[in-house]
Amino acid sequence: MLMTKERRPATRTLRGWAISVLQETSAIRECEEHGWMQDRADHHARERAVEVARDHPPAGFSAEQAVAELQDVLDSIGDTCPECPVGDC
Repeated sequence: MLMTKERRPATRTLRGWAISVLQETSAIRECEEHGWMQDRADHHARERAVEVARDHPPAGFSAEQAVAELQDVLDSIGDTCPECPVGDC
């Protein structure tokens, strides 16, 4: 008999969801060489991410919680990769 498992959501945490939204809106990017997240300091991309958080928060979370998590993630990410020589990122 064929058994199927219930599919888990791709993102399991609010922080993971926030990182995904920030990447999709190009507010952050990943260093191609080292994998560190970098803040792109793009005001328009941040606004798009906040719109997504307000309009489509993840299941079980309020819009306010989603926006707050986006801000927490942005506050924890720098604009340069700590492993790249200055100017290489």
